[in-house]
Amino acid sequence: MRYAIAVDGGNSKTDVALVREDGTVAGTARGAGSSPFHLGVDGSLAVLEELVRQTGAEVPVDVAELLLAGVDFPSEEEAVRTGIEQRGWATQVSVDNDTFAVLRAGTDAGWGVAVVCGAGINCVGVAPDGTQARFRALGWTTGDWGGGGDLGREAVSAAARSADGRGPTTSLERLVPAHFGLSTPDDLAEAFHFGRLDEWRAIELAPVVLAAAADDAVAAGLVDRLAREIVALVRAASKRLELKDADVVLGGGLMRGALLAAVLREIDSAQPTSASPILGAALLALDRLEVGPEAYAKARAELGDTVPVGGRDG
Repeated sequence: MRYAIAVDGGNSKTDVALVREDGTVAGTARGAGSSPFHLGVDGSLAVLEELVRQTGAEVPVDVAELLLAGVDFPSEEEAVRTGIEQRGWATQVSVDNDTFAVLRAGTDAGWGVAVVCGAGINCVGVAPDGTQARFRALGWTTGDWGGGGDLGREAVSAAARSADGRGPTTSLERLVPAHFGLSTPDDLAEAFHFGRLDEWRAIELAPVVLAAAADDAVAAGLVDRLAREIVALVRAASKRLELKDADVVLGGGLMRGALLAAVLREIDSAQPTSASPILGAALLALDRLEVGPEAYAKARAELGDTVPVGGRDG
């Protein structure tokens, strides 16, 4: 029986699954984020090594399929691949960006466009001939705006401008500082300035903005801006690859509610996926094992919407 290690390594959490060639999930583990961008290659592999051990995998396995956030350049892919090969985890190793996991989880077509909107934002497109359209997703240096971090920072700004009169009045003036147990945007600015709050915690405000969008024009405007970014990514990838009637898969923690509705108004062919990205990683691993349809169906049944966390089942 052949085995594969499948990895969905994000910025905030990592899922690992040990999958048999018949699609059976033999073991799973969940842990902290493993993005090489934040941890470096050695730090990332240290996180993954412990999680692989928790699945009960007996290395080397036949295939290791790693889909990682922060892997955006070929040199980054190669660095991680080399590290895995040196550690002897698998006979065949593949490393790519985690957005490909969402695409594979959301469609069996083998091609299409996927957008992930969670902590950050990213998009990939794959043509029927395998040609890819990718976006570096490095932030302002590559023209990016979107995801929970940017949405949260804009909410802080909108709250401050509402309070001092430079911008329109918005309920975010009250809701944003209240999320951190504070009274005013000025209190919040002071907490950020003096380091009592880490700036990265602005990401926590994304759900606040989504909830407020139903009744607040400023919050709704921020959500609409994010929706336009998602639509722009889909249309750019489709144009670059000359795709028509492609499956468009939408994933990530923010792709719901008002944001999802705004995107679907512009791209009615898009479909949100509730499947965990670890499913996509597992399906890609099975692709490399060249298994039959029964194996895919079994993996989908076992890793469809939730991830069971535990050791190997024997």
